[in-house]
Amino acid sequence: MSAVSDRLPTFPWDKLEPYKKTAAAHPDGIVDLSVGTPVDPVPELIQKALIAAADSPGYPTVWGTPELRDAITGWVGRRLGARDVTHRHILPIVGSKELVAWLPTQLGLGPGDKVAYPRLAYPTYEVGARLARAEYEAYDDPTRLDPTDLKLLWLNSPSNPTGKVLSKDELTRIVAWAREHDVLVFSDECYIELGWEADPVSVLHPDVCGGSYEGIVSVHSLSKRSNLAGYRAAFLAGDPAVLGDLLEIRKHGGMMTSAPTQAAVVAALSDDTHVRDQRERYAARRTALRDALLKHGFRIEHSEASLYLWATRDESCWDTVAHLAQRGILVAPGDFYGQAGDTFVRVALTATDERVAAAVERLAR
Repeated sequence: MSAVSDRLPTFPWDKLEPYKKTAAAHPDGIVDLSVGTPVDPVPELIQKALIAAADSPGYPTVWGTPELRDAITGWVGRRLGARDVTHRHILPIVGSKELVAWLPTQLGLGPGDKVAYPRLAYPTYEVGARLARAEYEAYDDPTRLDPTDLKLLWLNSPSNPTGKVLSKDELTRIVAWAREHDVLVFSDECYIELGWEADPVSVLHPDVCGGSYEGIVSVHSLSKRSNLAGYRAAFLAGDPAVLGDLLEIRKHGGMMTSAPTQAAVVAALSDDTHVRDQRERYAARRTALRDALLKHGFRIEHSEASLYLWATRDESCWDTVAHLAQRGILVAPGDFYGQAGDTFVRVALTATDERVAAAVERLAR
């Protein structure tokens, strides 16, 4: 066991505990903007679907019910503009983090193989490579990477933590380069429904992939767009050859989404109204926090999409974390996402309206 855990870095969130205690000591309580975990209610139609499927004594299937597959393919066509998507082009997964962490292992990667991910990135991309004993490399422009032994290229648009969005032209160029060098692309698009100053595009859009899904897979989650983080509901869409292999592996591993959750996902993907309502909540919180941070002396970069503001006072991120903790506000230090973020903090929009208002009031002092 220790041989596996020794491959992993220190869990970053443990470093934040002293600052969390400082923020929690504020007379009016903590405003926790550090973790992007939803706080708003699960939409009623989704709860009802979950309850209706509660009597599920048998094992669910890894590939999901036909109704689930229909809902996913319908959403991929309707929302992403993807064409000719069939059940063979999709695969339910047990939350997107599980997939990110174990994908290199499930792809059979190991020593001598390389995984690449953005310079500022979700830490689990690196963790997945470490678990598989593969090599890993961070990039600014993936087309400048040496493709030798590069087996898996992670894209993330909109980005966590920066909210940066890759344009359609950028995605087209990257996909063409990856295909030229026989590099498998997985595009983490979990925030694609949350574009503010940009309209995020999927790698599955025909203008990007040319109508072919060869060598590309997109990753999607219902955690943010439907407040289903507690349900662990996500899915893949793309190359049927890649997904077919992953389906067989995941059958052996028992990596199946619970039957009630599958029913809830059908309801969630079949309704766009609750997504618009949730977007409006986040948009209002984003405007309030953005204005308050700017007035407090912060500069905000990127942040044109996703659930975060990428903010800096041009000092050590830990100094900024301490500064805000003294005001009862907890944020994530930018170096959690790579050394390139060492002067930034990530400010999540996932707090109640009341807590966001408290943060705005404290930043005004």
